[in-house]
Amino acid sequence: MYPYHVQRVQHLGPGDFAERLEFYRWLNGSCQLHRYILFTDEVQLNHDGVNNTHNFHVWADENPCATVESNFRLCFTVNVWCAVLDDQLIGPFILEGRLTGEANFGFLQEELPRILEDVPLNKRGHMYLQYDGAPHSSREIRNFLNYRFPGRWIGRGSPHHWPAKSPDLSPMDYCVWGWMKELVYSVKVVTQDALLCRVLNAADSIRNSQWKLQ
Repeated sequence: MYPYHVQRVQHLGPGDFAERLEFYRWLNGSCQLHRYILFTDEVQLNHDGVNNTHNFHVWADENPCATVESNFRLCFTVNVWCAVLDDQLIGPFILEGRLTGEANFGFLQEELPRILEDVPLNKRGHMYLQYDGAPHSSREIRNFLNYRFPGRWIGRGSPHHWPAKSPDLSPMDYCVWGWMKELVYSVKVVTQDALLCRVLNAADSIRNSQWKLQ
C-alpha cells in the first residue's frame, strides 16, 4: 500500500446536477456552439504565489528543517482578466483597483469592445459571452448584457443559465489560470512590476504554445 493525498473537488448538491445536465443539453444542441463562446474570468495574483506546504515534501535522511519564505509586509496584488474563444487566448487585461460592480460595468462598456477588435467580425457577430456569476453581477450589468448580447450571453439571470459550482466547464478554470500561475510563479516575484511582466510573458507563452487550449 502507498500513501495518497486526498484531492479537493467542488461539492455538488442535488439541484446542481439538473442545472449542469440542462446546460450540457443546450451546449450539445450544436456541435460547433462551443467555438463561439467567449469564456471570461478574472483572477487576483499576489506577491507570494501559492505555497501549499501540505503537498510539498523534502526527502532526506534527517530532518533538514526546510522552510518557505513569506513576507507579509511586502504585499501587492494584480487583478487580471482573460478570455478564451475557441482555441484563442484573449488578453490579459489588467484591472485597476478593486473588482467592484461599477468597475466591472465600465470594463464591459469601454474596454471589452476594444479588446475584441482583433476577433473576426463573422465570429464576433455570432459570439456568446460567458459571464461568471460573481457578486459584481449587478442588475445594471445584466441589463447591459441583454442589450449588447441579446439572447447570447451565459451567466446568472441570463437567457442561458450558467450552472453554479462548475469550474470544470470553463477553460479559464480548468486550464488557463493553472497554466499561467505555473509560469508566473516559476521564480519568486519580488516587485509588482515584475509580477505584471510575468503575467504578460506567461500569456504570450500560452498563446504561442503548440498545444491547443481546448
